Amino acid sequence: MTDIKICCMESEDEIQLALRYGIRNLGFVSEMPTPVGVIPESLIRDLVQMVPSGVRTFLLTSEYDVSRIVAQQNFTRVNTLQLISRLMEDALVELRERLPGVSLVQVVHVNGIKAVEEARKVTPYVDGLLLDSGNPDKPEEGLGGTGRIHNWELSAEIVKLVEKPVFLAGGLRSDNVAEAISRVHPYGVDVCSGLRPDGKLSESMLAKFIRAVHTGVAN
Repeated sequence: MTDIKICCMESEDEIQLALRYGIRNLGFVSEMPTPVGVIPESLIRDLVQMVPSGVRTFLLTSEYDVSRIVAQQNFTRVNTLQLISRLMEDALVELRERLPGVSLVQVVHVNGIKAVEEARKVTPYVDGLLLDSGNPDKPEEGLGGTGRIHNWELSAEIVKLVEKPVFLAGGLRSDNVAEAISRVHPYGVDVCSGLRPDGKLSESMLAKFIRAVHTGVAN
């Protein structure tokens, strides 16, 4: 069964809503060049403390500096780091050494064929990938939560190529997630803006999204 990750969590109410629907992957956005879903790290820390064990808490970070990323994890106490920026291999190795037991998920922004080779090269150094539609070369255009769909054919090629769990993100909604899963076959799907018509997590949209993921029927 395809796993589901809900990103851009902002409050205890949103956490409890997601948990009631069986979501076991929650994303929290730290400071980014673009403000989609960003909340203070002090609030992330407080919210993470409310999450029961067995649920994966993802800190979205666009930092490049290893020491800064380590400090973010030590402060927020998340169990998974979602690395938005492209980190060098030695930085990933250092993160692994300094944060044993913390999962590393590298974001690959699928904006061209080069993303396939990027995914292949980084996979040995991380625990999983997340395919999104941002542009790290032009971060002002967005590094996540853009609501943009990328080339799913390239995403499917990456899923076939790598041997680690792959989350698919980028413009997913209840009316297209079933098709995305059938074409890409990801380990999981990730959604932020597709469930937030007014910036807040919508229960009705969440229910439709989950139903589409589990039944394969678009809503």
